[in-house]
Amino acid sequence: MSTTQQVIRFTDAGGRRLAWGSAGTGPPLVLGGWWCGHLEMDWRNPLFRQFLDLLTERFTVIRYDRPGSGLSDRAGPPATSLAEEVAALAAVIDEVGDRVCLFGGSSGSCVAAAYAATHPRRVDRLVLYGGYANGTDIAGAEARESILAAVARHWGVGSRLLADVFLPEATAAERDELVRLQQACMTKENAAASLAAVYTMDVREHLAAITAPTLVVHRREDRAIPFGLGQDVAARVRGATFVAVDGMDHFPWRGDMVAVARAILSFLTGEQPTERRAAPASPALPALPALSTREIEVLRLVAQGMSDQEIARQLVLSVHTVHRHVANVRQKLDVPSRTAAAARAARAGLI
Repeated sequence: MSTTQQVIRFTDAGGRRLAWGSAGTGPPLVLGGWWCGHLEMDWRNPLFRQFLDLLTERFTVIRYDRPGSGLSDRAGPPATSLAEEVAALAAVIDEVGDRVCLFGGSSGSCVAAAYAATHPRRVDRLVLYGGYANGTDIAGAEARESILAAVARHWGVGSRLLADVFLPEATAAERDELVRLQQACMTKENAAASLAAVYTMDVREHLAAITAPTLVVHRREDRAIPFGLGQDVAARVRGATFVAVDGMDHFPWRGDMVAVARAILSFLTGEQPTERRAAPASPALPALPALSTREIEVLRLVAQGMSDQEIARQLVLSVHTVHRHVANVRQKLDVPSRTAAAARAARAGLI
């Protein structure tokens, strides 16, 4: 179990109280504000903590709740313009008081890109995950209007709809947890205004002006932000590196989080991840009695952070076959995700 502690502080952003937290040791890595987040509730999420622990081994991770959400001032309206969002991020970075590495996810990638373009001396390296250049490209006008109407009319229905979009591979209980998080983060009115702002963000000019070394990461089957939009972001940033990761869940701490963290840490530190060869498979591990020799071999490589494509190359199998083995492993172990399967592998001594 992680012993990393989170320290929460408050600062002023445009006359409003802004909550921000720090955890870990090392140079600062600032995570841009997701449209919906809560410093304390996210911290209690086991998968979120597992992902954060991977980053805090090398960095002091700084997070914040956007104005109008989470622990920040919720008395007034949320930030609904890119300028307001950048000002909130700037207030946090000013508190850190140093050059930072910057990680922007989803709509937070727009905010991070705009900040990096307008404050080039403050950003050492930039990571954009699951992002887009122009919010109107996320979905057609009819789909955007339908989602906004659902959120505005009934936050319970709207938050359920968004949970289904963000977490298509999650269990019902995990989607219920996200519904509770969204409703605890923002009022119905703030949620509708914030989501409308997501669709209006346009950082095409900012992306072209970025000078910091930039990594763009996107999941191939992302249901919230289409894969092609991530490729478009990378094409607009001069010299950007693009990394595609398997999976369809939108959040980086879902699915193959190890692959996401590995790409990020390798880029930020300039160190190549250590390649680990699979040890000979053990067909009779007491902790995993239901798995075949091949399934144990696949599980071992999943636990090492390999994608289905990497496992297929390692074992000389088709990607479809690997995907089927992974699905069988999850079903036999009765676990909801690759991450949970990897945790079982660790407890069984496979890694």
